[in-house]
Formats: sequence, structure tokens, C-alpha cells
Amino acid sequence: MNDDPTIRHRPDDDERLETARGEAHDDPRRALGEALHELKRVIVGQDAMLERLLVSLLAGGHVLLEGVPGLAKTLTVRTLADVVGGSFRRIQFTPDLVPADLVGTRIWRPDTGKFDTELGPVFGNLLLADEINRAPAKVQSALLEVMQEHQVTIGGTTFPVPRPFLVLATQNPIESEGTYPLPEAQVDRFLMKLLVDYPTPGEEAAVVGRSLGAAAEVRQRLGLDDLERFARVAQAVLVDREIIAYAVALADATRHPAENGLSDMAGMVEYGASPRGPIGLIHAARALAMLRGRGYVSAADVRDLAPDVLRHRLVLSYDALSEGVTADAILARVLETVPEPDDRYARRARTAAA
Repeated sequence: MNDDPTIRHRPDDDERLETARGEAHDDPRRALGEALHELKRVIVGQDAMLERLLVSLLAGGHVLLEGVPGLAKTLTVRTLADVVGGSFRRIQFTPDLVPADLVGTRIWRPDTGKFDTELGPVFGNLLLADEINRAPAKVQSALLEVMQEHQVTIGGTTFPVPRPFLVLATQNPIESEGTYPLPEAQVDRFLMKLLVDYPTPGEEAAVVGRSLGAAAEVRQRLGLDDLERFARVAQAVLVDREIIAYAVALADATRHPAENGLSDMAGMVEYGASPRGPIGLIHAARALAMLRGRGYVSAADVRDLAPDVLRHRLVLSYDALSEGVTADAILARVLETVPEPDDRYARRARTAAA
């Protein structure tokens, strides 16, 4: 099957093409695989990040992207909106931003003698909060309700945001002037924090080569109805109680390192992962398992997602910061120390899923 838009198809070819696409949308793994392939046509060398973004969409969680400028963070979010067919909104966070610039405000109309409500740019399916750490705390607090409750209250009236609703925020880790640290309560509301790194020389050469020609035309591969349907399918993925216990054990090891065989890390963590950590970890693992074509969650799904789901939930101590110890280094030790469930649970899950 050739999807090249420059090649003409006969009517019977078009009919077969639409039939094949319809069949693909009945298979979550195949449909999501097509969406992932479409993203990779534009974004080079960020395969893990793209997979995590789809997982977050299915799990209904927000994502914080951290990386230096020029790594296509904004392009990634815009391309994702084009592929899934949702409405896209972008807010450039600046120090002079006020909450009304995000959620909206009430405006007095002299001709009618009444207030009208003007809704802000948060009312979209995909919201790009660009350089989110450049806005002061008052603006950050305006995002708390909409991120957690998926609604905005203006003048005593509550307005729900469209579903699905996903906040994808970016921040620059190398520039601290004119930035504000995000409140812990807000950081904890992000399902994942993804670290966007430099591409390899080969990937960067591909990016430069693509820049010499016309930009790839992004085609919509999914619809909002498909996303909601696939999210319900992900909610039916089987999670064994031992897998849940494994996710909880990982979070508990960040809170009580000494009691989990990590005595040398005891002074490195001020506060460990909150209960949102293992909750988000299991929800994301179900979506990842479905994306990988399984009807059950394995320990490998939890292990692969643990750094992305837990790294931003750790509050490191002054000793850790002064010695250059990172949250990823602590989580690597946790993953090495906490034992994974035995394979018999995976076999039991496969039997139950069948």
C-alpha cells in the first residue's frame, strides 16, 4: 500500500485504502503504530520520547519536556496535534503573564449591561506551555485546577475543557535568569518528565539533510474518538497484584532508602515520590503494554517507565545537590535494588489475559 499523496489511485484502490485504514483503526496497536510512524517522519532520533507521548495521551497524563533549545520540543507537540487531529493551543510563558491570559476572564459589555466570559487558550485538546518556568507562581497556580480537574472556574462558573486534554510543558535547564522554580504541587501533577537529549551525529545529519528540502506534510492518522476508544482498551489491560506491589515498592524505596538496602542514599532524598508516583506508573504501564501488543502489564513495562514517571517527584537534599547526585542516579540504584516480580506472575497474567 502506497500512501504517497502525489500518486493517484484508481477508485477501487481508494476504496481498498480506506478499508485498510478502517481495519487498522479497529486494532489499537496497528493504529497507534501508524501514528508513531507518522511522528517519526518529522521528528528524528527521539523515538523513546514519541512513544512516551502516546502513552501519556492514552493514560490521560501531562508531560514536562526538559531540554536545551533547538531539540524540536515545540515541533514535536505541534506534530502530535496534527497526527491525532486534536485542537492545538500554544502559550509562550513570560514573567509578565497573568492568570487571565491562560484561563480567560469576564468582560463588561456596556451595550448589554452584562458580563461576558472570554475563555482563554487552555481550552484545547493539546496545550503547549512553552518555557513554563518563566511565569511567576500566580500564573503557575492557575494551571493547577485545569491540570487536575480538567475544568476552569471564572467568576463562580465552572467550564470544562475539551476531552482529551493534555498539557505538554517545556523548560530550558541551562538558563536560570528570569525563571521561577515550579511549585512541587504542580510538578507532581505531571505524569512524566522527559529529558530531551542531543541527537547522535547520524541523526543530526539526517535532520540537516531534511532541512534542505520542503517540510514533510503531516497527515492525520487518528481521531479523538479513536484516542478515547483506545484509552478504554488500555484500561482493560490486566495488572497483576504483584506488579502493583512492585510499583509501590519502587516508590517506597525513594521514601525510605535505608529500609530498602540503600543506606548510602538515605541522606540524598529530602522527600520521596508521592502516591501519585505508583498510580501514574501503573496507568502508564497499561498504556505501554497495549502499545507493545500485550493484554497484561509486565515488570519490564514498569521498569522502563519508572525513571520518566518518578524523577520529577523526588526532592533531593542539599547534600545530593552539592555532590552532583541526580534523581536519575538515585532511581538507577533503586531499580537495581528492588527485586522484580518472578516470571510466574507474567505467565499467570498471560493466561488470565487469554
